[in-house]
Amino acid sequence: MANPRSHIFLSLLFLFINSGASTAVTYNVADLGAKPDGQTDSIKAFLSAWAEACASANPSVIYVPAGRFLLRNAVFSGPCKNIAITFRIAGTLVSPSDYRVIGNAGNWLLFEHVNGITISGGILDGQGTGLWDCKASGNSCPSGATTLGFSNSNNIVVSGLTSLNSQMFHIVINGCNNVKMQGVRVSASGQSPNTDGIHVQQSSGVTILDSKIATGDDCVSVGPGTTNLWIENIACGPGHGISIGSLGKDQQEDGVQNVTVKTVTFTGTQNGVRIKSWGRPSTGFAKNVLFQHAVMVDVQNPIVIDQNYCPGEKGCPGQVSGVQISDVTYQDIHGTSATEVAVKFDCSSKYPCNKITLDDVKLNYKNQAAKASCSHAGGTAEGTVQPTSCL
Repeated sequence: MANPRSHIFLSLLFLFINSGASTAVTYNVADLGAKPDGQTDSIKAFLSAWAEACASANPSVIYVPAGRFLLRNAVFSGPCKNIAITFRIAGTLVSPSDYRVIGNAGNWLLFEHVNGITISGGILDGQGTGLWDCKASGNSCPSGATTLGFSNSNNIVVSGLTSLNSQMFHIVINGCNNVKMQGVRVSASGQSPNTDGIHVQQSSGVTILDSKIATGDDCVSVGPGTTNLWIENIACGPGHGISIGSLGKDQQEDGVQNVTVKTVTFTGTQNGVRIKSWGRPSTGFAKNVLFQHAVMVDVQNPIVIDQNYCPGEKGCPGQVSGVQISDVTYQDIHGTSATEVAVKFDCSSKYPCNKITLDDVKLNYKNQAAKASCSHAGGTAEGTVQPTSCL
C-alpha cells in the first residue's frame, strides 16, 4: 500500500495553488454575536459565519476566539463557492448540559456536501456524562449525538482538535474522500458507552496520524465500504482497541480493503487489533489488511478475529458469517496479554479466513508465553511467533 502522505501533500498543494491567488476572508464569530460565556446559545452566529464563508468565492476563515461557546446541534452544508474554508478554533465549543436537547439529533456538529474544509485546533466538549449515567441506570434515554460528523464531503483536514466526553461517537467520517486527521485527541471515560473515537465508513483515502485516543469503545472503528485507510502513530487506551467491524450486519454490504494500521500502542484496552463480523449471511468482506509495529500493554485480546458476533443472541443464532476475510498480516507485534489466549482467530465455518500471516509476533501472559486459538483459519507463520501459531 502506498504511503498516503505524498498523495495528501499533492492534494493540499492543488488546493493551495487553486486558492492562493485570492486572499482569505476572515469571519470572527464574536463579531457576529457569539458570546464566550458558555451559557448563551451562539449557534446563529456560527451559522451566519458559515453562510458568509460558503457563499464567498474566496478562501475563507471562520475564527472562534478564546472562551466557551455554547452551541445547539448544527449542520454546515455545502456545496460552497470556494474549496478552502478553515475553522480556526482558539476556544471551546460546548454542547448543552441537558443531554435531551441534542440527544436525538444524530449529530451535534455535522459537515455535509462540502469540498475543502479544514478544522484547526480547539476543543469540542460534548458534556456526555449525564447521558452515560442515564444509560447506566436502565432508564429510557436518547441514543445520543455524534460530536463531529462529516458526510459526503471531500478534501478534509482536521488538525490539533480535542474531543471531550462525547454523548456517542466522537468523530464520524461517512461517504468522504481524501481525509487527513492529525494530532487529534479524544478523551472520555473508559466506562462511557458507544463513544467510539473515530469511526470511518463508506470512505476512501482517509489518514489518521499522531493521535491519542482514550474512550469507552473502539479507539478507531472501521465500517463497511472503507478503502485505502492509513492509521499511524496512535496511542489507544482505555478503549476497545482498533476494530474493523462489525461487518456483515446487512446482507448486502460493501467490503473493506487496503487498510494499514502501524505504530500503535494499546494500553489496558479490551482488544488490540480486531476484525469482527456478525454471524449471519452477508456479501461483506475484509482483505488486504496490515497490522504492523504494535505494542500491547496488558491488553485482554491483543489479536482477535471474531466472526460469531451476535449481541444479545438476536438475529443470528445458528447462522454463520458470510463475511470473507483474507490477506491479513500481523507484523512486529509485541507486548503483554491480560488473558491467557493472546491470539484468537474464530472464523466463519462457511468462509474460513485465509492468507493470514503472523510475522515476528511475541506476546506474553504473566511472564510466560501466551496461547493461540484457531477455528477455520488458514495461513502462515514467519520469523519468531509466540504464542506458537495455530494456523
